[in-house]
Order: sequence, then C-alpha cells, then structure tokens
Amino acid sequence: MYTGTLGRPEASAYDHQVSTDEGLARFNRLADATGELRSCCAAPAWVQEIDRARPYPDRAALRSWSDAVLAGLDWAGIRAALDAHPRIGERPAAGTGSPGGSREAAWSSREQSGMDSASASTRAALVAANRTYEERFGHVFLIFATGKSDRELLAAARDRIGHDEVTERAVVRSELGRIVALRLTKLLDALAAEPFERSGAAGPAEAEYQSRRSDEDGGR
Repeated sequence: MYTGTLGRPEASAYDHQVSTDEGLARFNRLADATGELRSCCAAPAWVQEIDRARPYPDRAALRSWSDAVLAGLDWAGIRAALDAHPRIGERPAAGTGSPGGSREAAWSSREQSGMDSASASTRAALVAANRTYEERFGHVFLIFATGKSDRELLAAARDRIGHDEVTERAVVRSELGRIVALRLTKLLDALAAEPFERSGAAGPAEAEYQSRRSDEDGGR
C-alpha cells in the first residue's frame, strides 16, 4: 500500500513537451506501462503510481518520483517487492513469458553475476546464511548485488543477520531503492534500443521481434 501524501510530480508541468530521450519518450507513450514497470519493482502501489504520473520530462524526474513513492510504501508494499526477488545465489525463474517478466529474470541473473564463479563451499555458506536471515526477518535477503563478488555478498548476508528489525528494514528500503533506480535506467535503455515503436497492437514483424526477445531474455 502507498501511504504517501505527495501529489502528482512536477513532471505534469511538462505534459506537452516532447522528450529528446528516446527511451523515456517511448516509455511515456506506452499504451500500458504496468508490465514493464513490474520488471523494475513488483510492488503494485509503486507500479500504479509511476504509471499514473506519466509523462515525465526527463529521467531525473522519473527517478525522483520513484524514490518518493518507494519512501511512501508501507512495509506490506515493500514485502510485495521483496517477494518477487530470487534468493541471492539462486537462478531466477524464466518469467511469465511477457517481455517484462522475462526481462526481470534476465536482469536478476546479470545482477548476481558475481556468484557465477563462486566455489561450492561459498554457495553452501550462502544457502545457510540465506536460511538464517529468512528465519530471523521473515523475507529474502535483498542486496544491490551489481558489482559485488560472491565473498562480498556472503559477508553482507552474515553481517546483516545481526541487525535488529528496525535497522534491517531501513537497509532493505535503501537497497531496494538502488535496485529500482538501476532497473528503471535499464528499462529506458532497452526501450530505446528496440527497433519498433510500441503501439496498441503489434504488427507481424514487431510481434516476432518481441517473441524472440522474450525467449532470449528468459534463457539467460
């Protein structure tokens, strides 16, 4: 649930401006952005608020509003986002077959690439740390994993097990914010790279392209 009291972001003053950022412009013009937004954050209230506030004049406005909405989520809203994340060290599911679902699975795999060369002992230790963390806090261990090695991820999990609930919830919110910000950037970049402008109904060429992208992303 979103408990914030902020109104529509200042982007509304720019509703009729055309962005020179192709990825953002395409995002603003999507007939339905909710599926794509769920690949960035699975909290329904966040998806609804970010979709509702379109169009955005620039990426900074989008990031700022995202931060504000995340800050206004109650813990149930944060849990909705957490529950969609795979455990660190586990290969994410391939997704639902939609571009957003398969994209999120591919992003998770890349974000956890520091685990690719992990030894069997490190993987076993992380499984144990994940289990202890979940028993203590009741949800998955969430961390901004991009750029972190297997040993750094294991050390962070063990360290955070010692937190009290209030401290850990603050850390989780911070880590989630970093993940969402990165994924929004990835989403806009991906939209800019697509050879077809999204429309209400895809033509045969676009449909074939989207199907191929879903297969490729889901298989990584």
